[in-house]
Amino acid sequence: MLFDNSYTQLPQRFYTRLRPSPVSAPGLIRVNRELARHLGIDPEWLESSEGVEVIAGNRIPEGADPIATVYAGYQFGGWVPQLGDGRAILLGEMIGSDGLRYDIQLKGSGRTPYSRNGDGRAPLGPVLREYMVSEAMAALDIPSSRALAAVTSGESVLREEVQPGGVLVRVAQSHIRIGTFQFFAARQDVDALRLLADHVIQRHYPDSSQADNPYLTLLQQVIARQAQLIASWQLVGFIHGVMNTDNMLLSGETIDYGPCAFMDAFEPAAVFSYIDRNGRYAYQNQPAIAHWNLAGLAEALLPLLSGDHSSAVALAQESIDAFPELFEQAYLLGMRRKLGISSCAPADATLIQELLSLMAQEATDFTLTFRRLAELAGGKEEVKSNVSELFQLPASFDPWLKRWYQRLAEEPQDSEQRQAEMLASNPLFIPRNHLVEEAIAAAVSQQNFGPFHTLVEVLADPYTYRPRLKHFAAPPRPDQRVRFTFCGT
Repeated sequence: MLFDNSYTQLPQRFYTRLRPSPVSAPGLIRVNRELARHLGIDPEWLESSEGVEVIAGNRIPEGADPIATVYAGYQFGGWVPQLGDGRAILLGEMIGSDGLRYDIQLKGSGRTPYSRNGDGRAPLGPVLREYMVSEAMAALDIPSSRALAAVTSGESVLREEVQPGGVLVRVAQSHIRIGTFQFFAARQDVDALRLLADHVIQRHYPDSSQADNPYLTLLQQVIARQAQLIASWQLVGFIHGVMNTDNMLLSGETIDYGPCAFMDAFEPAAVFSYIDRNGRYAYQNQPAIAHWNLAGLAEALLPLLSGDHSSAVALAQESIDAFPELFEQAYLLGMRRKLGISSCAPADATLIQELLSLMAQEATDFTLTFRRLAELAGGKEEVKSNVSELFQLPASFDPWLKRWYQRLAEEPQDSEQRQAEMLASNPLFIPRNHLVEEAIAAAVSQQNFGPFHTLVEVLADPYTYRPRLKHFAAPPRPDQRVRFTFCGT
């Protein structure tokens, strides 16, 4: 493993150096062989006894410089002045085959100075959940942290009950959060803010360094990237569940797959997180929460935007005010793509809203509604991608379908091309809650990882219909519906 570390070149108040805590009997669950090759790691070595020791934190590879990073954050709207990697240790950074820099982090690797009252360990269930959902997001082309590998620890952890433990190797372009900036801003450590901002510019937004005001351009680029990210969540019915400022990355990647979920029946107010009692992070609230979080980043950056406080506030406000329109543009573009519309018409937003209202009224399955529309867009049934035996649109959709067909008639592309593009924009296989829970239950209760491996492989190709796998596309039965999801901390 060839490490090329940059974050540890920042001052030590940004992190604490420490080694992972070894586990007693690590056992390999899975290695993401494709991602390993992308990072220049031999998958066979990673699957060897030596590689498993590295995954578990029992062995430190050459060139690694293990640290736990510090940050703060607003958690469910309440300020927490110091958080940090309480159960994760960053081994170091590697350069991928695309020339980009990636963090290699162990999650569940033991206590750190930022663990507060936690044990620093991870239950096996949340490790498997993050592996499955983060890889599914990547397959959907949504910016996300990735899962490189996972092992069992051979040890137990105590949450609501005693559970087997695990360790996940998480990969992200960085783990720098809005909360990282907020930590130093709260301490009025302007020097640290500048060092951190320069690091982020060099790592993620190098063109910002050429701007007249590099830190303002950085803020604007982060806002634009987050608008794209949240739009991509909304377009697949993904609910993050813990959109705290310490869970939003400056790189624009999705991270921290705790009590997350994909909707089955469409419900704008849907929230599954057991700890989100008031629905702060419900599906319909995600754009507004992202806007609120980004305002926190803008506030933290004020000392860098201008030497005059009033001017800095005006610059920040103008940048933040752009978020709703940026989000709406990205969302409408994505919705048009899902509906087979390539041009823009003033009535498109109304057409989309009418569809969503119908879906909410009838509680239709979010994923299968759009997939079914993709089948209908060609004007004839496509047997190779037919989900009609799993799902049918209610008769109440008929007037809307008529208006939609009229809109499609205005499009320049032929129906075959349109249908192909819609099938490539509307997934069939998503990590449905009941399937994720079934895979976790089999692994935790029976040490059977077969359902986990199968689901990971199905989700790696979310758009291709395979008749033998159609049950993975089916909505849950009433007895399979998941009411709550848990973060495992």
